[in-house]
Amino acid sequence: MLKPQDIIVLMKLVDQSPDWTFVSLSESLGLSPSAVHRSIKRAEEAGLYDKRKRSVNRQALLDFLVHAAKFVFPPNMRGEARGMPTAWAAPPLSDLLVSVRQNPPVWPDAKGQVRGIALDPIHPMAVKASKDDRNLRELLNLLDAIRIGTARERGLAQQALKKHLLQGNPSR
Repeated sequence: MLKPQDIIVLMKLVDQSPDWTFVSLSESLGLSPSAVHRSIKRAEEAGLYDKRKRSVNRQALLDFLVHAAKFVFPPNMRGEARGMPTAWAAPPLSDLLVSVRQNPPVWPDAKGQVRGIALDPIHPMAVKASKDDRNLRELLNLLDAIRIGTARERGLAQQALKKHLLQGNPSR
């Protein structure tokens, strides 16, 4: 059974060069090498990772994120908090949408610059792992838009995910 950190590991691998190691991946995510290994093993069993090619099955990951993630990893919204914007309040969707909502969704973070409604990330390590990785952060923002967004926001997030996963990283 997939765990939340497995999705983050796969999202990190999407933009990694083929010479990654368990140690390098674990250091960038804040997980132990054995935890990364177990995540990749579970992803392989789920058909989301190809061990032979050492790569993510991008179409399967896209299908999972678009159609299943919000049910497997349901959103947990809490009260007002300071944190890092996510979903439609953060790139890449914030560049496409003008939101009239007063309280944007945020990942709770004491060092965050925005007040909004707290949304727990799919795994606690997501905040730290994505602070220095723009690509991972954007993929997680898109996942959050799918988990909590309106039909329009989900549609835009799906298009952006499809472009990133199937056509390569648009920011390269």
